[in-house]
Formats: sequence, structure tokens, C-alpha cells
Amino acid sequence: MDHIFARFANRIAHIAGSPLTFLACVAVVIAWAIAGPFFGYSETWQLLINTGTTIVTFLMVFLIQNTQNRDGVALQTKLDELIRSSDAQNEFMGIEKLTDQELTALHERCEAAARKGHAALEQTRAERRRRGHEPPAGD
Repeated sequence: MDHIFARFANRIAHIAGSPLTFLACVAVVIAWAIAGPFFGYSETWQLLINTGTTIVTFLMVFLIQNTQNRDGVALQTKLDELIRSSDAQNEFMGIEKLTDQELTALHERCEAAARKGHAALEQTRAERRRRGHEPPAGD
């Protein structure tokens, strides 16, 4: 059942995101607006578009969320495999399960390490310039 729903959700999400579907929806709205005078802009006429868009939106939320969830898990799995198979730190595997506070702390630690690395690089460049091995900064 999961496989069938996954294929269905992917297909519908792909169709819903196409330019042709957008144009079809614009055509439906234009046709609805043109029909307004023929129906005297009645409550039934308004209810038709309101009900139609509400139902479509309600169903699409679940289909798109399902597709996004699977895409997120697939992407995370790919990233975890890259981390696992590289010289990267394995502690980053599974961090999507951390709390917001834990993620913020890890992010700040990574930013601090990046700043430290950038400072070391700048220090090396300054030393190379001082020794005449590199053109002055800004050139």
C-alpha cells in the first residue's frame, strides 16, 4: 500500500507543479469568473469555486507533505552516507533528530571552527605576502 501511495503522491505532485496544470487552473478561474453574470453572482456560484479550491487544497496538502517527507528522508540518507564514507565527522549523522537548541549549539560550534579556519588562512596569506610569495591583498 505504501509503495502505491508513494507512486501516486509523486505523480500527482509532479502534475500539480507543471505549467500546464497552472494554466488549466487559471482557465478554470477565468471560466468561473465569466460565468458569474449568467448565475447572477449567486451564493451557489461563489460556493462552487470556494468548495472546489478548498477540497483540492486540503488533499494536496497531504500529498505534497508525503512527497516532502520522503524527499527529506532520502536526502538525509544520502548525506549520512556521504558523511559515513568520507573523512567527515560521523557525529553529524542523524543530527536532524536533535532539538532546536542542540542544533543551534552545533551550528555555533561549526561557525566558530569556520571562523578559526578562516583566521588561520588569513594569517598564512599575510605571512606569504610578507615574504613576497603572494601579491598584496586587493590586487
